[in-house]
Amino acid sequence: MSSEPTPESLKELGNKAVQEKKYTEAILHYTHAIKLDPNNYALYSNRSYAFLNEQQYYLALEDANETIRLCPHWAKGYFRKGEVEFAAHHYLEACQSYKKALELQPDDIKIIESLNRASREILKAHRADETTPWLGAGIGLIVGVCIMISDYIFTSNPTHPILMSLVTIVIAMVGYGLAKSYRYYTKASNEGLLEAPPDLGFDKECNNGEEQKTHVRYTKSQARQRYRKGKM
Repeated sequence: MSSEPTPESLKELGNKAVQEKKYTEAILHYTHAIKLDPNNYALYSNRSYAFLNEQQYYLALEDANETIRLCPHWAKGYFRKGEVEFAAHHYLEACQSYKKALELQPDDIKIIESLNRASREILKAHRADETTPWLGAGIGLIVGVCIMISDYIFTSNPTHPILMSLVTIVIAMVGYGLAKSYRYYTKASNEGLLEAPPDLGFDKECNNGEEQKTHVRYTKSQARQRYRKGKM
């Protein structure tokens, strides 16, 4: 008879799957291992990495936070959290996580490089916030001037220059507003990357304090969440 799998053997299977870039398979092995050993912080860290590569940022962050909760003095937990936040474009939060990891593991080259990378992205984001709206205004201005020239060249009775100037200014203002709205939309979209999907919750029916099994069809997101908690 084959022996029952152990958390360590399942961890090795998960690590092998990660090396082969089979991240979904790795998640299954790590989840099984966590069910057997729910206080093993390294398993949560590994599964966080697998979730990250599947672009499941919320679940990856959840596992990184659990890693930190179980072992608050392990630098890798904060580093893992920073990696998730960086991937989700939360560069300020990533910097804070990397700094905490560096406090626990000073002079770690990988952490230092990641911190510098996140710092550069913060500066790039600030520059984009400042320059993108004006770039939109510039494009609007060019469009307005082109319209003005076309009106002067191709029409027998050109529009009054003052009116065309006003039109050009309005187009430039519209360009500014659209570009600013685009930056706002981008930032709002990035904020949502680490939020829990709205369909993760599910109802529980209890009788005398005990959970009853019900025949419920779950969405993919709900199924992933239940599996993450070792319920499938």
